[in-house]
Amino acid sequence: MASTRNGATPQAELDLADELGYQLVRFVRLLHKAKSQVAKQGPDGIERAAYAILFSLIHDGPQRTSKLAEGLHSEISTISRQSSSLVQHGLVERQADPEDGRACLLAATAEGERVFEENRKQRNLWLAGVLAEWPEEDRHTLNTLLDRLNTGIEEHSPQIADDHSPVQAKGA
Repeated sequence: MASTRNGATPQAELDLADELGYQLVRFVRLLHKAKSQVAKQGPDGIERAAYAILFSLIHDGPQRTSKLAEGLHSEISTISRQSSSLVQHGLVERQADPEDGRACLLAATAEGERVFEENRKQRNLWLAGVLAEWPEEDRHTLNTLLDRLNTGIEEHSPQIADDHSPVQAKGA
């Protein structure tokens, strides 16, 4: 965001940010609506929320419950309950932590990877349908811009954004 000498952000940029905020809220609500239209439990009997654990284990490798809770911004008790269900269904297994034999790591099983890929395929078919009438160039542009937005969000925590707010800049 550009700012003037006194640290204030121009109104036009704030207006664009406001529109983006509106569109992001709308986007998140629509995603929640789409997810709620899919059964709370998948065809394999697993809570939809538990797939976030499976995603993390597949993409980031075996992890302790505490690391999963931190990465998923969830309570350890929630992660424990959901991961227990994944273990019972054979999608995740507990392994000894090589750094601390008293602790265990959760890891995706081959069946967990298969189920994850099947769910991913269903998601991709849905998204392809949503974007089917978009020109190919627009679909590529969307991916590029979402990547840039995600990277920007990862690099700028809300706390940093608060440090540059107009109120802070005025010494309030």
